[in-house]
Amino acid sequence: MKSDNNNTLKSRRRLMLLATAALGAGLVPSLGRLAFADSDGDDDDNHYEESANTSFTLANTGLNAKIVVVGGGMAGATLAKYLRLWGGSGVAVTLVEPNASYTSNIMSNLVLSGSRSLSTLGYSYGSLAAKFGVTVKQAFVTGIDKTAKAVLLSDGTRLAYDRLVLAPGVEFMNAYGLTQGDYAGTTPHAWQAGPQTAELARQLAGMSNGTFVMTIPKAPYRCPPGPYERACIVADYLKTYRGAASKVIVLDENASIQAERETFTTAFGVTHAGVVQYEAGVTGIAIDPVTKVVSYLDAVGTPRTINAQVVNPIPPHRATGSSAGGWLAGAELNNSADGRWCVVDVLSYESTAVPGIHVIGDAASCGLPKAGHVANQEAKICADAIVRLLAGQQPDPAPVANSACYSPITASTASWLTAVYQYDAVNRKMVVAANGGNPLGAVPTASATVSNKNYKNMSTWFNTLMGDSFA
Repeated sequence: MKSDNNNTLKSRRRLMLLATAALGAGLVPSLGRLAFADSDGDDDDNHYEESANTSFTLANTGLNAKIVVVGGGMAGATLAKYLRLWGGSGVAVTLVEPNASYTSNIMSNLVLSGSRSLSTLGYSYGSLAAKFGVTVKQAFVTGIDKTAKAVLLSDGTRLAYDRLVLAPGVEFMNAYGLTQGDYAGTTPHAWQAGPQTAELARQLAGMSNGTFVMTIPKAPYRCPPGPYERACIVADYLKTYRGAASKVIVLDENASIQAERETFTTAFGVTHAGVVQYEAGVTGIAIDPVTKVVSYLDAVGTPRTINAQVVNPIPPHRATGSSAGGWLAGAELNNSADGRWCVVDVLSYESTAVPGIHVIGDAASCGLPKAGHVANQEAKICADAIVRLLAGQQPDPAPVANSACYSPITASTASWLTAVYQYDAVNRKMVVAANGGNPLGAVPTASATVSNKNYKNMSTWFNTLMGDSFA
C-alpha cells in the first residue's frame, strides 16, 4: 500500500462509520444498501440476508504478514474480515476461537420473553473462511510467548505472529456469595448468551405471582443499556402472563441509571409502574442460591431483605484470562489500575504494556462503551491501523467511531441511542463528538419516543451489524 493512496484511506474511514452506523431510523435504509440487511420484511428472522451490493475485492497492498486474532466475537470476527479485505491476500489471518459458532449477546434478552430463540442468534465462521480466506482454529489460548511472538494453544500447537490481536471478551467474577456453579444453575446471570439464557428463560416461565430480582454491577460492564432493557422485558412478560402482582426489583450498585436515563426512568415509573422497583446506590449484596433470599444495604445504608422467586445476578466482570494465573495476566496485559482490563492506545488499540499486541472489544480499557456495535467499530480502527503499520505508516491520527443500539421496552416497542466519538489529541482518548464534529453531522442523541417503528428498525440494525461482522 502506497503512502499517498489517500482515496483508499478516506474510503476506509468512511466505511468504518457507514457500514454499521444506525443513527436512529433515518439511516436504516442506507444500511441495507451498504452491507447486509433483512430485506424480506420478516421481523422475526434476525439472520442477515445479502443485498444486491455484496461484491468485494481484497486490496492489492503487496503486504505480507502473519496476524493471529484471539476471540471470535463481534470484535474478533470483524477484525479478521477487514484485515483480509484491507490488508490483501498476503496478510494471513488466523482466528482462534474455542467455540464452533458465535451466539449473539445482542437481542438475547428477547429470548427471556419468547420473542426470539437462541437458535436465531447463532452465527458461524463459514463466510470468514470461505469468502475472505480467514483460517479458523478451534482451540483455547493457554499462553503468549512475547519474546518469540507466538500464541500457545490448548491442542499443543504454537502460532507465530507478526502482530497479535486479542478480543477475548469477558469472564464473570464470583460475587454476592455465589460461585460459577451457582451462575450455571440456580442463579444464572445470562450475561453471555447460551445455556444460562435458556435456564433463565425457563425459570421466568415457571414464575407465579412472585418477585424477580436482578442486580447490576458497578460500571464498566458489558452493554450499559442491557440490564435496564432486561428489566423492562421481564416486567412486560410478567404483566402479560403472570398478572400485575408480580414484581421486578432492580438492585443497581451504580448511583444512577447508566444509559438512556430519561427513557428508562419513564419506562420504570410510567410504562411498567407498579411492577418495576428500581433502587440505585445499593451495597453489600448477598444472595442465597438455595433459598433465593437477597440481602443488601440500600442507598442510605439500611439493611433490606427480599424473598425472591427468581434471582438474576449480573456479576462484575473482567477481561477473559485476567484472573490470577490466567494467560492474559501471565503476559502482563491486564494493566488497568484494578487489573481487570487492558489499557490501549486508541489510535491503534495497541497495548500500552506490550508492543505488537492489540486488544479490542470488551477486554479493552479505551473509554468507549462495552457493546457489540462499538466492538465492530474498534475492530475496523484497529484493522486500519495494522495495515498502515505493516506498510511503514502511522495510524490514522483522527479516528471516528459510532455507538448505536436499540433497547426494547415492551414486546412491541423500543427506543434507540447513538453517539459519535472522535479522537481528543490533547487527552489521547476518544470523546463524544461536538456538534458538527463528525462526517455524518450527528450529535449524541436518543430517540424522542418509544415506538413500534423503533422496534421494527431494531431488527434491520441488528441484521446489518451481524452481516457486517460475519457475512
